[in-house]
Amino acid sequence: MAEDRFRVRPDRKFRLEDHDPGFTGRFESKEDGKRHLEEGLAKLRDLQEKLYAQDQWAVLLIFQAMDAAGKDSVIEHVMSGVNPQGCQVFSFKAPSAEELDHDFLWRTTRCLPERGRIGVFNRSYYEEVLVVRVHPQILAKQKLPPALVTDRIWKERYEDIGAFERYLSRNGTVIRKFFLNVSKEEQRERFLARLDQPEKNWKFAAADVEERRQWDEYMKTYEEMIEATTSEEAPWFVIPADHKWFTRLAVADVIVETMQELDLHFPEVSEAQRQELQRARALLEGG
Repeated sequence: MAEDRFRVRPDRKFRLEDHDPGFTGRFESKEDGKRHLEEGLAKLRDLQEKLYAQDQWAVLLIFQAMDAAGKDSVIEHVMSGVNPQGCQVFSFKAPSAEELDHDFLWRTTRCLPERGRIGVFNRSYYEEVLVVRVHPQILAKQKLPPALVTDRIWKERYEDIGAFERYLSRNGTVIRKFFLNVSKEEQRERFLARLDQPEKNWKFAAADVEERRQWDEYMKTYEEMIEATTSEEAPWFVIPADHKWFTRLAVADVIVETMQELDLHFPEVSEAQRQELQRARALLEGG
């Protein structure tokens, strides 16, 4: 369901206006989708155990969105049942002075998942063609040689990202990228909730409202970025985010469907190992 409905194909024109942030498909309510989500999370736990045991594939999940779209909530709920030993979550804020002394992919490359593990990026190197593009003054702080900062820089970064993701996929890292598509009105309601509810005050920052004023520019930038960087090996999925409960089940569906395609299984025991197990059993049963 999710693979077909939300996947952005590289051979088609992409427009955000074709994607409804309030879409919930055949599910009419949170309760209606609860069982489906629970079934999906059970499948995910089973697949993650096999991924870890098989130790061949790595899975990288990238989440991008406007503020208050629910990235933290999705990661918390969807990955809640996964063995922490087999999952790594990294959140990327403004780059440090050390990170600015390296190429724009450096800080995320250090955090890529090992074989057998699921890696989750809460924001990622895509910030470099989103926030940095909307706020060009940030680019001026990246210490790039002036001759390299041309009007082609965003196209070049798209190309670099595409090459990087192809490289990862060819080395056994399966990449799935999620844009949580929240409407401007729903974002406003969530910001107000953060102001109205004391336990959510810590989530609010005045800068969030400033970013909101550039909503149209961000949407245009997201649209161009998604169309330029979706691919067969590293596709984007535009997930409706006005209803958090649906966002979670849709993301879980994509992850489960993706991992089911990998032919994951527990390693087979060789005859020599089987004999060793039998000797161990005999010793244990003998006291």
